[in-house]
Amino acid sequence: MTTQTTPETTDPTVERTLVLVKPDGMRRGLAGEVLRRIEAKGYTLVAVELVHATPELLAQHYAEHVGKDFYQPLVDFMMSGPILAVAVEGQRVVEGFRSLAGATDGTLAAPGTIRGDLARSWGSKVMQNIVHGSDAPESGARELALWFPAL
Repeated sequence: MTTQTTPETTDPTVERTLVLVKPDGMRRGLAGEVLRRIEAKGYTLVAVELVHATPELLAQHYAEHVGKDFYQPLVDFMMSGPILAVAVEGQRVVEGFRSLAGATDGTLAAPGTIRGDLARSWGSKVMQNIVHGSDAPESGARELALWFPAL
């Protein structure tokens, strides 16, 4: 694991979030482009690790989806190759990264966003949309604890 420390701050707008470059992004060699965009936005990479997700980790990560029709295909997709897990820090980073990522459906994502420029949403029952980003500061903290327990 590569870790970069950042100065402690009391600024309540400074958050941490989890970003995952999903197997489709890794297969297509897009991890560097995703990281470039995160850093170009001014966010800090706190930790980066190449992970092969386990069913147990994914069950915890996607706990709210267990039992839904798309759950097992989603788990199978997320286990289909390596994932780049990234802990990212910055002012309003949760909201900012989700804007940077674009709409979940890459076909509908705006040009200039990661998904709008790079995602291929067709040909799969599971949306292959390059990246995951936490949807709230609370879920970011929960997800970071799963993927980076030492942080």
